[in-house]
Amino acid sequence: MGERRTISGGSPYEPKLGYSRAVVQGDWCFVAGTTGKDPATDAFPPAAADQARHAFDVIRGALEEAGFTMADVVRVTYIITDRAWMDDIMPVLGETFGAIRPAATMIVAGLVNPAMKVEIEVTAFKG
Repeated sequence: MGERRTISGGSPYEPKLGYSRAVVQGDWCFVAGTTGKDPATDAFPPAAADQARHAFDVIRGALEEAGFTMADVVRVTYIITDRAWMDDIMPVLGETFGAIRPAATMIVAGLVNPAMKVEIEVTAFKG
């Protein structure tokens, strides 16, 4: 099945909460739920679309460090805090996965920080 390898995103929460940004196991890469904090401002942008873009940037970086690409994504889960954000993030989702078309789920739920509007988790496979 291959050696297990963890990818750190450098967050101080990883050891505190006991998680990794991504875990590679054989031909699989599991990327943890990722929110959209702007690395330049260290704040969550007010627009859900901007949060989704930042989340995808982090996800893309974790996948690349693990030896995968966005084209390897086979499953994506979106968590949004308000149904209204779906219309806002839809263009970003289409830009990112329109040609890849992984299996997807979208959930409306609260997130741990009220400034968070979007959290995205992906699973990638190459084999």
